[in-house]
Amino acid sequence: MAPKADIGSKRLIGLDPQGWIRWITRNPEAIFREMLNSKFEWISREGDVLIRAWDPDLGEHLIANEIQLRYSAKMPRRIRAYTALAEEKYQLPVYPVLVVILPGPDRIPTQYTSTIRDLEARQDYKVIQLSEVEAELVFSQPLPTLLPFVPIMQGGEQEEIIRHALQILQRDPVLSEMEPLLAFFARFVLSSEVVAQIMRWDMAVLRESPWYEEIKQEGILLGKQEGIQQVVMTMLRKGIPIEQVAELTELSLERIQQLASSTDL
Repeated sequence: MAPKADIGSKRLIGLDPQGWIRWITRNPEAIFREMLNSKFEWISREGDVLIRAWDPDLGEHLIANEIQLRYSAKMPRRIRAYTALAEEKYQLPVYPVLVVILPGPDRIPTQYTSTIRDLEARQDYKVIQLSEVEAELVFSQPLPTLLPFVPIMQGGEQEEIIRHALQILQRDPVLSEMEPLLAFFARFVLSSEVVAQIMRWDMAVLRESPWYEEIKQEGILLGKQEGIQQVVMTMLRKGIPIEQVAELTELSLERIQQLASSTDL
């Protein structure tokens, strides 16, 4: 049996942890020490990656990375809680960072505040929206962690840029595991036919992504809002494979095939 592919946040950052922390902190002197256990008794998500780092100004400190598909209004409170738990457990100052993959609100809050009577609690954190980051940075820095996200980055929607990212992935046995994730995000900007021609699409690998359930849930919610049949038709017209449509909508293959036949797709 082939080993199970890991395309989660920890795996992605682990491709080049030092390059990652230097990029998010804008500090070329930051030194990666180690990945830490990011699971706490009351709070844990697959998008969390906790890193112990060092730099000449701060000394030893933690970088709490949260990588999420979309922004949610629940995130600021959660970042505050996660940061406090990390600081308490490891007794080190924490630099929290929220990375949002897909475009969302024009302005994502960069702090959490709560007030009770005359007391106020506040937690600042850094926000990085990948859709606002130049894709060229991934190649010039370089940042292999971000290669799968090139299609949704600024200037990354062009086919030649996506092919360049694909070539880099395919040349490295470790990076090549990320090809299905690149294929998924490429479908946001290229036709399904083009994506199918130039790269590998593997639902088995995508299921291992921490964002898979979120993507799946969004499909279900979209179906409730617009009518599941309409959603299925839209997916099929875009050339998304029937098996994948079934996964995202939780309808049977037989039902998907019936809908496809009824509209001559």
